[in-house]
Amino acid sequence: MSSSETPGTGAPPTATGTTSTESRRSRTAARLAGFQASAVRFVRGTPVSFGLAAIILVLAVLTGTATGPASTAVQEQWAAGFATTVQAGHWWTPLSALVIAWDPFQLVFAVLGAVGLLGVAERLMGSRRTLWIFLVLGVAGTLVGIGLQAIGAAIGELWAITVELDLTLDPFVGIVGALLAASAFALPLWRRRIRVITIGFILMFVLYNGDTTDVYRLIAAMLGLVLGRVLARALGRQRTRWNRSSHQETRTLLAATISVSAIGPLISIISPNAIGLLSYLGNVFSDTVPDYDEVMGRCAASFTDECNREIAIASQAGTGSLVLTFVPLVLLVVAAIGLRNGRRFALILTIVVKFALAVIGAFAFVYALRFDQNGTDLWEILLWGAAALVVPLALALLLIAQRRHFQVRAPRDARREFVFTVVFAFVVLLVGELLIGWINRATFLPEPAGVDTLLSDVPRRFLPGVFLGSLGSPTFPTDGLTVFAFEWVGPIFWAVFLLAMLRLFAATGPATHQGDGARIRQLLKQGGGGTMGFMATWPGNDYWFADDGRSAVAYRVINGIAITMSDPIAPGSDGRSTIRGFAEFCDANSWIPVFYSVHEQYLPVFAELDWQVMSVGEETLMHPPTFELTGKPWQKVRQALNRGIKEGLTTLWTTWDELPLAMVNEITSISEQWVAEKELPEMGFTLGAVEELKDPEVALMLAIGPDGRLQAITSWLPSYRDGRVVGWTIDFMRRADGSLNGVMEFLIASAALHMRETGVEVLSLSGAPLATKPLRPGETPPPATAMTRLMDFLAKTLEPAYGFSSLFRFKAKFNPTYETIYMTYSDPLALPLIGTAVGKAYLPDVSPKEAIALVRTLSR
Repeated sequence: MSSSETPGTGAPPTATGTTSTESRRSRTAARLAGFQASAVRFVRGTPVSFGLAAIILVLAVLTGTATGPASTAVQEQWAAGFATTVQAGHWWTPLSALVIAWDPFQLVFAVLGAVGLLGVAERLMGSRRTLWIFLVLGVAGTLVGIGLQAIGAAIGELWAITVELDLTLDPFVGIVGALLAASAFALPLWRRRIRVITIGFILMFVLYNGDTTDVYRLIAAMLGLVLGRVLARALGRQRTRWNRSSHQETRTLLAATISVSAIGPLISIISPNAIGLLSYLGNVFSDTVPDYDEVMGRCAASFTDECNREIAIASQAGTGSLVLTFVPLVLLVVAAIGLRNGRRFALILTIVVKFALAVIGAFAFVYALRFDQNGTDLWEILLWGAAALVVPLALALLLIAQRRHFQVRAPRDARREFVFTVVFAFVVLLVGELLIGWINRATFLPEPAGVDTLLSDVPRRFLPGVFLGSLGSPTFPTDGLTVFAFEWVGPIFWAVFLLAMLRLFAATGPATHQGDGARIRQLLKQGGGGTMGFMATWPGNDYWFADDGRSAVAYRVINGIAITMSDPIAPGSDGRSTIRGFAEFCDANSWIPVFYSVHEQYLPVFAELDWQVMSVGEETLMHPPTFELTGKPWQKVRQALNRGIKEGLTTLWTTWDELPLAMVNEITSISEQWVAEKELPEMGFTLGAVEELKDPEVALMLAIGPDGRLQAITSWLPSYRDGRVVGWTIDFMRRADGSLNGVMEFLIASAALHMRETGVEVLSLSGAPLATKPLRPGETPPPATAMTRLMDFLAKTLEPAYGFSSLFRFKAKFNPTYETIYMTYSDPLALPLIGTAVGKAYLPDVSPKEAIALVRTLSR
């Protein structure tokens, strides 16, 4: 893609302030109109979802749940449950419970769920089918749940007895049922994610909270899976079989599972009446710091074996100790980030924490044995307590079984830095804590602390109290500074550990080795890479080579997104295997691969991979063998060429190394002046600058005035076949202030004539970003999609800053043929990250001043 100012035959005078204001207003109005049109299309596309959201809002206002929890009267009349649906005979409650929220908090999520989650189902299944599935599965999930409650209560099952009087108002019962049913109509990637993540969240609430609403959701979700499969088969819309997950997809799902498991105990803590199988685990976290005075008073009156443990835990009372208690859960959340990126260290850490939580589960098991049974069966109490031990252990074993997906290791230097940081922080904090404790040793209770006591007490400062049991003879400082130090050395250490771990996760080793640049050039000369393949040689690129060394891909990794430079560098027959090989390489490194500026010939390969495809611009091509400046279509270019010759302009086809020093200084000066005048950040990635001109294989075409001064410059990147140059692609375009109007047309026409004489097959005016090729006479435009509307919006927004449309119109003067260039990517959920990474590739080093100038320009 060419890097230039907007060339042309002369710009009009600067608009007046009034015209500029009117222009800004018209652009703002156009953007608002476009946004409104998009919003209307979105609403019309999902009428059931927005209709349900509106009903939920209206009924929340009418029943009062928009401002507070459902009143007793509302519950008795409209909520579903054994007491209302069965005992009171309110047969309509399973239906009314689907459209009334319990309280304002649930109302917000119900509306968002209706618009978002049910909207997904509606787009997959259609409006009518979504509506009746929402109603059928919502009612069925509620009725089956009530039936299970009744059976459980009849046989004396603990959960059923506990929740016998619970009532439910929850639109999510129908929403999750419809979403899981719709998953059968989705592509494999989406189907897997919808099912795993949705069921994971539902199970989290069932296990850690366990009220009737959670169970009804789970039942509706399971029924939805069955119904969706049956419907998809009956309608002939069953998607391809459940394909084996890639490394990246497996990591994503496992990371989501670990994150959900980390959040679960918090639900038990927040919900005072939690009755799920794993609610005991939450109780263990919330009950780890009893009141010190209460424990000492009780143990002074009657000292038991349990007193040692309770005093040890009570000695950690305080905010810092409370923070320390939740370290395992925070570690899991941060480790999930590393799991998502395939990090081996994150795998090891997660397994260790899960085994540690299994130890906590053992404490929960003991806690369950001491639970007041109230006449319930002991086996059920044992089951509840054992679940807190088994679930963390099962997740740890699952990660061990899937360890082959986590092979990404940080560079050795990064690992050394991590170890040094963690060890240094630990030693400094430990020494500081021991020193403070020794200085104030007389302030400890129940007796002054000695060196042995302080050392034996160290684990309590760095580990959550729940892990300690009755470890050692507890001591408790009373001096303010000592209490502060003893409370906060642990949280401070783990904060350092977490920050160092995030830095370790971000560390990547160099992918380019000595000699890779020469290998890339050799492959380019053999053929492959397309008209823009020579950009692969530019600084900043890394390289992947196929095992046989016959093909390669140039790329750069930005925030976990591996963005390629145009087509794969491969012989025609190797393109498919090269793309697949690079995709597997990215998968192994936990990168999301993005092929940027690829041509249509490779789209079938990406279709086989089920990748998403979107147009990112148009390449404009000229054909020197048939190039003639005759006829009316060439009038403007012909006039510019003739005028340049008449004014005494001459051209020079050369390279940087062949230029005299004075000419080099002129080129540098012209470029620097152009950059300075723009006040905007200079773009990179597929847009070259002065440094790219210095390559000895890059050709320069200069326009020189009769006085010997440089008027304009273009650079041309070669494309090869069997070692011979068969094409040139324009990259760098600059003209001097005061140069002849039309000098760029003169220069490009002169270059085309030169290439015709030297037997060049193709001249590429490079890509025009965000452009759309003009329609042929009688050709109808393709239907607008969300992506085309997005690209149109970006083109209009960026036009004031970079003039892409103006550049595209300039290239149209040369009557080119057009070839669409595309961006293809594997994960549609990553599109926001991809957009950010592409933007950063083009603008890698934006200063605050440039950022302000860019925003100011875009808002005009």
